[in-house]
Amino acid sequence: MNRLWTLFTFLHSMAGPGVMLLYPLYASVVAIESTSKLDDEQWLAYWILYSFLTLAEMVLLPALEWIPIWYDLKLAFVAWLVLPQFRGAAFIYEKFVREKLIKKYGPSHLQRSSNAKGKNKFVDSVTNNKGEQEAY
Repeated sequence: MNRLWTLFTFLHSMAGPGVMLLYPLYASVVAIESTSKLDDEQWLAYWILYSFLTLAEMVLLPALEWIPIWYDLKLAFVAWLVLPQFRGAAFIYEKFVREKLIKKYGPSHLQRSSNAKGKNKFVDSVTNNKGEQEAY
């Protein structure tokens, strides 16, 4: 029974980095390489929300240490943000973050580009064009 408990503890401790970092990193790379803009929005929203959650957790850590199930709650919330069935990160960004930004800066500041090549503009700007050489 002791070995089984050790295995469960190990799996529980590895679930956090797997759900919060490894899968989102993999999915972000796949999103960059795809032509769809929906997955880009999902993963950019995830990294915005995950950064905010991490900063808030750092500030509130003394209080959160008194909540015994904080890690489990955080893991469940991040799993909801990450899983493609729910698209939680995109949902929270659209319903809360984007509305606050529109109120503060106005809708013209956050207009979405309808240009289909807009997604590749960043990738094209950081990669070399054919014939260009990097100077070191």
